[in-house]
Amino acid sequence: MRNLEKNFKLAKEQDRRGQKALYEMFSAKMLAIANSYVNNIHDAEDILMNSFFICFSKIDDCREWKSFQFWLRKIVVNNAINFIRKSKNILYTDVEVEEIGNVDQTWDEEEMEELNMEEIFSEMPDGYRLIFNLYVFEEKKHHEIAEILNISEGTSKSQLSKSKKWIVDFLKKRKDEKKYAE
Repeated sequence: MRNLEKNFKLAKEQDRRGQKALYEMFSAKMLAIANSYVNNIHDAEDILMNSFFICFSKIDDCREWKSFQFWLRKIVVNNAINFIRKSKNILYTDVEVEEIGNVDQTWDEEEMEELNMEEIFSEMPDGYRLIFNLYVFEEKKHHEIAEILNISEGTSKSQLSKSKKWIVDFLKKRKDEKKYAE
């Protein structure tokens, strides 16, 4: 933590060594976050670079070194969402949550350990992944997601339910494939 505080202060003074150190500390994690939204490493790298450019040009907006990582994460997520808005035309559909049915499924500990989240997110449809990420990882409420994406709250709720069902179906399919392979 001491290095973070020191490098944060240096970066606030526009010191390149401090900026480089912060980049090296957080770039891998922020790249993974960006990629979890756009599902394309090249686009995620562009988002990352743009995010760090914004970060270092507006670093005075971040008052405390302790909140730097969260502040940077917010920049990355916002850039990823903006990228998706500009480059992808995602079609959201409203579906009543009851239509989807119950998505509860029990998995044993061994199956949970074998989960490859990167594989799951790489195959998940864009709209599902975006809503799921915002709700689960960014802890946004449906009304906030609706505002961010310019959709209705009902659409946000139905997309989240559909994403959960999609994950369960994906995992069932993988489980069946593994069972038949044995």
